[in-house]
Amino acid sequence: MYIDTHVHLNADQYDEDLQDVINRAREAKVSKMVVIGFDTITIKRAIELAEGHPDIYAVVGWHPVDAIDCTEEDLKWIEELASHPKVVAIGEMGLDYHWDKSPKDIQQEIFRKQIQLAKRVKLPIVIHNREATEDVVRILQEEGAEEVGGIMHCFSGSVETAKQCIDLNFMISLGGPVTFKNSKKPKEVAKEIPLEYLLIETDAPYLAPHPYRGKRNEPSYVPLVAEEIARLKDLPIEEVAEKTTQNALRFFNIEE
Repeated sequence: MYIDTHVHLNADQYDEDLQDVINRAREAKVSKMVVIGFDTITIKRAIELAEGHPDIYAVVGWHPVDAIDCTEEDLKWIEELASHPKVVAIGEMGLDYHWDKSPKDIQQEIFRKQIQLAKRVKLPIVIHNREATEDVVRILQEEGAEEVGGIMHCFSGSVETAKQCIDLNFMISLGGPVTFKNSKKPKEVAKEIPLEYLLIETDAPYLAPHPYRGKRNEPSYVPLVAEEIARLKDLPIEEVAEKTTQNALRFFNIEE
Protein backbone atom coordinates (compact mmCIF):
# COMPACT_ATOMS: atom_id res chain seq x y z
CA MET A 1 0.00 0.00 0.00
CA TYR A 2 1.03 3.61 -0.63
CA ILE A 3 0.00 6.99 0.77
CA ASP A 4 0.07 10.09 -1.42
CA THR A 5 0.97 12.67 1.22
CA HIS A 6 0.45 15.75 -0.99
CA VAL A 7 -2.11 15.95 -3.78
CA HIS A 8 -4.41 18.65 -5.16
CA LEU A 9 -7.53 16.66 -6.04
CA ASN A 10 -9.29 19.98 -5.39
CA ALA A 11 -7.71 21.46 -8.54
CA ASP A 12 -9.76 22.46 -11.60
CA GLN A 13 -7.79 19.95 -13.70
CA TYR A 14 -9.90 17.13 -12.19
CA ASP A 15 -13.33 18.72 -12.71
CA GLU A 16 -14.22 16.34 -15.57
CA ASP A 17 -13.09 12.98 -14.13
CA LEU A 18 -12.40 13.28 -10.40
CA GLN A 19 -14.07 10.01 -9.39
CA ASP A 20 -12.16 8.12 -12.11
CA VAL A 21 -8.89 9.59 -10.77
CA ILE A 22 -9.78 8.48 -7.22
CA ASN A 23 -10.75 5.01 -8.45
CA ARG A 24 -7.46 4.62 -10.36
CA ALA A 25 -5.55 5.58 -7.21
CA ARG A 26 -7.34 2.89 -5.21
CA GLU A 27 -6.65 0.32 -7.95
CA ALA A 28 -2.95 1.28 -7.76
CA LYS A 29 -2.98 0.42 -4.01
CA VAL A 30 -2.92 4.04 -2.86
CA SER A 31 -4.67 3.51 0.46
CA LYS A 32 -4.88 7.15 1.51
CA MET A 33 -4.60 10.58 -0.12
CA VAL A 34 -3.90 13.87 1.66
CA VAL A 35 -5.47 16.81 -0.19
CA ILE A 36 -3.87 20.21 0.33
CA GLY A 37 -5.93 23.39 0.61
CA PHE A 38 -3.99 26.64 0.25
CA ASP A 39 -6.59 29.38 -0.24
CA THR A 40 -10.32 29.87 0.39
CA ILE A 41 -11.60 27.84 -2.58
CA THR A 42 -9.13 24.94 -2.33
CA ILE A 43 -9.54 24.66 1.46
CA LYS A 44 -13.33 24.32 1.07
CA ARG A 45 -12.88 21.66 -1.62
CA ALA A 46 -10.29 19.77 0.45
CA ILE A 47 -12.71 19.58 3.39
CA GLU A 48 -15.57 18.44 1.11
CA LEU A 49 -13.40 15.68 -0.39
CA ALA A 50 -12.24 14.52 3.06
CA GLU A 51 -15.82 14.42 4.32
CA GLY A 52 -16.99 12.52 1.23
CA HIS A 53 -14.30 9.80 1.11
CA PRO A 54 -13.00 7.64 3.98
CA ASP A 55 -9.50 7.41 2.45
CA ILE A 56 -9.04 11.18 1.86
CA TYR A 57 -7.70 13.64 4.44
CA ALA A 58 -7.24 17.41 4.34
CA VAL A 59 -4.48 19.89 5.11
CA VAL A 60 -5.49 23.56 5.44
CA GLY A 61 -3.27 26.63 5.18
CA TRP A 62 -2.25 29.56 3.01
CA HIS A 63 0.20 29.44 0.10
CA PRO A 64 3.11 31.93 0.16
CA VAL A 65 2.48 33.11 -3.41
CA ASP A 66 -0.93 34.39 -2.24
CA ALA A 67 0.26 35.65 1.17
CA ILE A 68 -0.70 39.19 0.21
CA ASP A 69 -4.37 38.10 0.03
CA CYS A 70 -4.38 36.40 3.45
CA THR A 71 -6.42 38.21 6.13
CA GLU A 72 -6.67 37.77 9.88
CA GLU A 73 -10.17 36.34 9.24
CA ASP A 74 -8.64 33.70 6.93
CA LEU A 75 -6.15 32.68 9.61
CA LYS A 76 -8.91 32.52 12.22
CA TRP A 77 -10.95 30.30 9.89
CA ILE A 78 -7.97 27.98 9.34
CA GLU A 79 -7.50 27.75 13.11
CA GLU A 80 -11.17 26.81 13.53
CA LEU A 81 -10.91 24.15 10.80
CA ALA A 82 -7.93 22.60 12.59
CA SER A 83 -10.33 20.83 14.96
CA HIS A 84 -12.06 19.01 12.06
CA PRO A 85 -11.50 15.24 12.50
CA LYS A 86 -10.20 14.86 8.92
CA VAL A 87 -7.75 17.81 9.05
CA VAL A 88 -4.29 16.36 9.71
CA ALA A 89 -1.88 19.30 9.28
CA ILE A 90 -1.58 23.04 8.59
CA GLY A 91 -0.26 24.14 5.18
CA GLU A 92 0.94 24.35 2.66
CA MET A 93 2.82 27.36 3.97
CA GLY A 94 6.32 28.70 3.49
CA LEU A 95 8.17 30.98 1.10
CA ASP A 96 8.24 31.27 -2.70
CA TYR A 97 10.78 33.73 -4.09
CA HIS A 98 10.28 32.57 -7.68
CA TRP A 99 7.00 34.45 -8.15
CA ASP A 100 6.77 38.07 -7.03
CA LYS A 101 3.03 38.46 -6.40
CA SER A 102 3.57 38.69 -2.62
CA PRO A 103 6.50 40.72 -1.22
CA LYS A 104 9.03 38.74 0.80
CA ASP A 105 8.26 40.51 4.08
CA ILE A 106 4.52 39.70 3.76
CA GLN A 107 5.29 36.07 2.89
CA GLN A 108 7.51 35.80 5.96
CA GLU A 109 4.89 37.39 8.22
CA ILE A 110 2.11 34.99 7.06
CA PHE A 111 4.53 32.06 7.33
CA ARG A 112 5.37 32.94 10.94
CA LYS A 113 1.70 33.43 11.85
CA GLN A 114 0.82 29.99 10.47
CA ILE A 115 3.64 28.29 12.41
CA GLN A 116 2.35 29.98 15.56
CA LEU A 117 -1.20 28.87 14.68
CA ALA A 118 -0.04 25.26 14.19
CA LYS A 119 1.65 25.31 17.60
CA ARG A 120 -1.59 26.51 19.21
CA VAL A 121 -3.67 23.74 17.60
CA LYS A 122 -0.86 21.15 17.99
CA LEU A 123 -0.78 20.04 14.34
CA PRO A 124 2.30 19.51 12.14
CA ILE A 125 3.01 21.80 9.18
CA VAL A 126 3.53 21.27 5.45
CA ILE A 127 6.23 23.46 3.91
CA HIS A 128 6.40 24.93 0.41
CA ASN A 129 9.88 26.22 -0.38
CA ARG A 130 10.92 27.67 -3.71
CA GLU A 131 14.25 29.48 -4.03
CA ALA A 132 14.08 30.47 -0.34
CA THR A 133 15.82 27.67 1.58
CA GLU A 134 17.96 29.84 3.86
CA ASP A 135 15.01 31.96 5.01
CA VAL A 136 12.68 28.95 5.36
CA VAL A 137 15.09 27.09 7.64
CA ARG A 138 15.90 30.24 9.65
CA ILE A 139 12.21 31.02 10.27
CA LEU A 140 11.47 27.41 11.25
CA GLN A 141 14.31 27.63 13.78
CA GLU A 142 13.30 31.06 15.10
CA GLU A 143 9.65 30.06 15.51
CA GLY A 144 10.43 26.75 17.25
CA ALA A 145 8.69 24.72 14.55
CA GLU A 146 10.31 21.52 15.85
CA GLU A 147 7.64 21.57 18.57
CA VAL A 148 5.06 20.36 16.01
CA GLY A 149 7.35 19.10 13.24
CA GLY A 150 6.37 18.93 9.61
CA ILE A 151 7.03 17.91 6.03
CA MET A 152 9.37 19.50 3.53
CA HIS A 153 7.04 18.99 0.58
CA CYS A 154 8.48 18.03 -2.82
CA PHE A 155 11.98 18.47 -1.43
CA SER A 156 14.52 19.71 -3.99
CA GLY A 157 17.39 20.76 -1.70
CA SER A 158 20.71 19.19 -0.82
CA VAL A 159 21.43 16.27 1.49
CA GLU A 160 22.89 18.78 3.97
CA THR A 161 19.68 20.84 3.99
CA ALA A 162 17.60 17.66 4.38
CA LYS A 163 19.64 16.76 7.47
CA GLN A 164 19.11 20.29 8.86
CA CYS A 165 15.35 19.83 8.42
CA ILE A 166 15.39 16.36 10.01
CA ASP A 167 17.12 17.93 13.04
CA LEU A 168 14.08 20.26 13.23
CA ASN A 169 11.72 17.26 13.46
CA PHE A 170 10.77 17.37 9.76
CA MET A 171 10.12 14.59 7.27
CA ILE A 172 11.47 14.78 3.72
CA SER A 173 8.87 14.18 1.01
CA LEU A 174 9.90 13.22 -2.52
CA GLY A 175 7.73 13.46 -5.60
CA GLY A 176 7.93 13.10 -9.38
CA PRO A 177 11.23 15.00 -9.81
CA VAL A 178 13.15 12.13 -8.15
CA THR A 179 12.34 10.09 -11.29
CA PHE A 180 13.69 12.70 -13.73
CA LYS A 181 17.00 11.73 -15.37
CA ASN A 182 18.63 15.14 -14.75
CA SER A 183 17.34 15.51 -11.18
CA LYS A 184 20.59 15.17 -9.27
CA LYS A 185 19.72 16.52 -5.80
CA PRO A 186 16.48 14.56 -5.18
CA LYS A 187 18.25 11.35 -6.25
CA GLU A 188 21.11 12.06 -3.81
CA VAL A 189 18.60 12.74 -1.03
CA ALA A 190 16.70 9.52 -1.82
CA LYS A 191 19.94 7.59 -1.65
CA GLU A 192 21.47 9.21 1.45
CA ILE A 193 18.54 10.00 3.77
CA PRO A 194 17.36 7.01 5.86
CA LEU A 195 13.97 5.59 4.88
CA GLU A 196 12.54 6.40 8.33
CA TYR A 197 12.59 10.12 7.37
CA LEU A 198 11.09 9.81 3.89
CA LEU A 199 7.56 10.27 2.56
CA ILE A 200 6.24 10.04 -0.99
CA GLU A 201 3.84 12.33 -2.83
CA THR A 202 2.66 13.35 -6.28
CA ASP A 203 1.81 17.07 -5.92
CA ALA A 204 -0.71 16.14 -8.62
CA PRO A 205 -1.84 17.55 -11.02
CA TYR A 206 1.71 18.95 -11.22
CA LEU A 207 5.17 17.32 -11.56
CA ALA A 208 4.15 13.98 -13.06
CA PRO A 209 6.88 11.35 -12.72
CA HIS A 210 8.68 9.72 -15.65
CA PRO A 211 7.32 8.42 -18.06
CA TYR A 212 4.36 10.84 -17.70
CA ARG A 213 6.49 13.98 -17.33
CA GLY A 214 4.71 17.01 -18.81
CA LYS A 215 1.28 15.39 -18.57
CA ARG A 216 -1.35 15.78 -15.86
CA ASN A 217 -0.21 13.99 -12.72
CA GLU A 218 -2.51 11.89 -10.51
CA PRO A 219 -2.19 9.90 -7.26
CA SER A 220 -2.13 6.54 -9.04
CA TYR A 221 1.42 7.48 -10.15
CA VAL A 222 2.83 7.64 -6.60
CA PRO A 223 4.13 4.03 -6.80
CA LEU A 224 6.54 5.27 -9.53
CA VAL A 225 8.13 7.57 -6.94
CA ALA A 226 8.49 4.66 -4.51
CA GLU A 227 9.99 2.49 -7.27
CA GLU A 228 12.71 5.03 -7.99
CA ILE A 229 13.56 5.39 -4.29
CA ALA A 230 13.73 1.59 -4.03
CA ARG A 231 16.06 1.48 -7.06
CA LEU A 232 18.33 4.20 -5.66
CA LYS A 233 18.49 2.54 -2.24
CA ASP A 234 18.76 -0.97 -3.66
CA LEU A 235 15.76 -2.08 -1.59
CA PRO A 236 12.64 -4.09 -2.45
CA ILE A 237 9.74 -1.85 -3.52
CA GLU A 238 7.60 -3.52 -0.83
CA GLU A 239 9.92 -2.23 1.89
CA VAL A 240 9.79 1.35 0.59
CA ALA A 241 5.99 1.16 0.25
CA GLU A 242 5.51 -0.22 3.75
CA LYS A 243 7.96 2.12 5.49
CA THR A 244 6.76 5.33 3.80
CA THR A 245 3.16 4.31 4.55
CA GLN A 246 3.95 3.75 8.23
CA ASN A 247 5.84 7.06 8.30
CA ALA A 248 2.81 8.90 6.89
CA LEU A 249 0.33 7.23 9.26
CA ARG A 250 2.51 8.14 12.22
CA PHE A 251 3.20 11.68 11.02
CA PHE A 252 -0.44 12.55 10.31
CA ASN A 253 -1.66 10.57 13.32
CA ILE A 254 -3.99 8.50 11.10
CA GLU A 255 -5.17 5.04 12.09
CA GLU A 256 -4.67 2.25 9.56
